[in-house]
Amino acid sequence: MSNSRRQFLNQIGLASAGLSLASMDSLFAGQQAAKFTFEISLAEFSFASELFAGKMTNMDFPSRAKEEFDINVLEYVSGFFNNKHTDQTYLKDLKKRCDDLGMKNHLIMVDGENLTALDDAARKKAVESHYPWVEAAKFLGCSAIRVNLGDAMAMMTGKKEEGTPAQLATTAVDGYGKLLEFADKAGINVIVENHFGVSTDPDWLVGVMKQLNFKNKGLLPDFGNFCAERSEPATRDLKGLMATKCVKEFDRYEGVQKMMPYAKGISAKTHKFGDNGDDLETDFIKMFKIIKASGWSGGYVGIEYEGGLMRDMGGDTTKPSNEEGIRLTKALLQKVLEELG
Repeated sequence: MSNSRRQFLNQIGLASAGLSLASMDSLFAGQQAAKFTFEISLAEFSFASELFAGKMTNMDFPSRAKEEFDINVLEYVSGFFNNKHTDQTYLKDLKKRCDDLGMKNHLIMVDGENLTALDDAARKKAVESHYPWVEAAKFLGCSAIRVNLGDAMAMMTGKKEEGTPAQLATTAVDGYGKLLEFADKAGINVIVENHFGVSTDPDWLVGVMKQLNFKNKGLLPDFGNFCAERSEPATRDLKGLMATKCVKEFDRYEGVQKMMPYAKGISAKTHKFGDNGDDLETDFIKMFKIIKASGWSGGYVGIEYEGGLMRDMGGDTTKPSNEEGIRLTKALLQKVLEELG
């Protein structure tokens, strides 16, 4: 025991009161800060180029995550279910594959109809279109679905999003709130990612969260999705969209910091790496110091590598393959745990 502890005990007279030094050691140990930790998950979009090209399917995702990368927690993407999320035979097959491999199904990223639509009927339809995804997530053993607030297609095509931020906040509270109410009954979290349009503004997202009183609400901070405005695409295909440039972007470090009080997961997005393996767009140590300082710990950090899509379908050969990018991102996250855990 250190001299300072002995002096402290002598000063308050606990030793003479019969409290052992060993008991005090335990007391001091209990006051130490909890260790910062997280579990690494894998986002299916990391294989987007292969999935779009038909070189793999949703059913292949669990085994590839397990056997190639030793990752046991999965984050699915709704589009790669090919509208089979209501097919019980399909879902049973997928769940059995996961169970046989010892996998944890954590999240389905749902890119569906616009929950913030200004038209009441369209918004109601959008909310109800998400119900089957809540049910699929429940069946597969997921803890959450991820949704978008805003018009994703407007952002992707360069079209201006309809409505002011204030109007969209009102419709988001309504649409998202009704979906939260439905999902709460199933025990499923519904979390929002900074993704497109108005949702790239962290202050707007936090403002929406403050207006909703549901324990299953939350945010999914994504390191690379703070671009509020992109250049007009030269062509309307995927290659044209990927070639656009961000012309207005919120600061990613400040954005994540603002979102952390509501975070129910982290999306560690990567595109390209330096010779030392560090991400060239996000300083992972700086970012995770912010995350650690928020008090968040013990949840899932999802690898979402997009460089392979840019390489395979956008022609950018400076980006690593899907496999290499996933491994490099995992190594970065392991480095974070070694330095900050």
